[in-house]
Amino acid sequence: MSLDYKGAGVNIPLADQWVETLKSIVRSMPADPNVRSGIGGFSGLYSLPGGMILAGCCDGVGTKIEVARAAGKFDGIGQDLVAMNVNDLVTCGARPLFFLDYIACGKLDPAVLTPIVESAARACVESGCALLGGETAEMPGVYGEDGLDLAGFAVGILNEGDIIDGSAVKRGDKIIGIASSGVHSNGFSLVRKALLSAESPWKLTDAPPLLNGRTLGESLLEPTRLYVSIAREAAATGMVRAMAHITGGGLFDNIRRVVPDGLAPVLRYNAWPRPPVFDILSRSGIEEEEMRKVFNLGIGFIFIIPSGAADEFIRFLESRGEKGYFAGEVTA
Repeated sequence: MSLDYKGAGVNIPLADQWVETLKSIVRSMPADPNVRSGIGGFSGLYSLPGGMILAGCCDGVGTKIEVARAAGKFDGIGQDLVAMNVNDLVTCGARPLFFLDYIACGKLDPAVLTPIVESAARACVESGCALLGGETAEMPGVYGEDGLDLAGFAVGILNEGDIIDGSAVKRGDKIIGIASSGVHSNGFSLVRKALLSAESPWKLTDAPPLLNGRTLGESLLEPTRLYVSIAREAAATGMVRAMAHITGGGLFDNIRRVVPDGLAPVLRYNAWPRPPVFDILSRSGIEEEEMRKVFNLGIGFIFIIPSGAADEFIRFLESRGEKGYFAGEVTA
């Protein structure tokens, strides 16, 4: 029997309905002329005096925290938390300013929380933003003793004339992707159903040959890549019409968020190598269509580039030590 997100307890259609409810609530509020974006983008934009724009976003690591807890390994989850936010933030061209974290737990355990915050601090340094503060909430009765949840908030800034919002995307533009480090931080309810449920033959300590000496736990917990540096350098080339961070919804849904109505991505899923952990997930009963809907499949961030500039952009990526993949194009 094939496995899917709904069977793992995640109801995407209901989540989509909830987003529409949120949009209607926001529309019912008094209009703020400084708000420059609607609900549903990778970040929200807010005008400041002098032609500057603030960008803000909020995200978490989902149930990847449960895999970290089962493995007793928390030293990469802080980077996941920062990456899920700053990678979203830079898609509009913003420079991250600061990050805040929210940690909720049933019982405060410094042995668990310290490596998380240390990892987040390192990721903030790499992303060029301050770890400004946060909140640690110990809530017995809401969470079990070992219960834990994480959320993050990032704020960035950019000039009004530098906004990259996808409005310039045209039919025929090329979609160029750069590699993920693995599963990153979404789809873990399905990962856990496929690989870590009572019915699964897998253990986190298993090291199948396909993973080249790594354990399953190490592969699943590989931290989410930080794309801030390469995304900002790419934006500065003037060639980028849109950027997307590939998270929940896979490549198609996330790219669709940054292209104008009437256009859509056509993807070449055989154009890049997949990390072997996705082969294991596929062999565990997740069909290809569902894999494409849920996971990044090896591409963690994409750029949409005019067709005539695509080869030049690939060379730019190579000059920065990045391999660019022609992942598809935009069509009507």
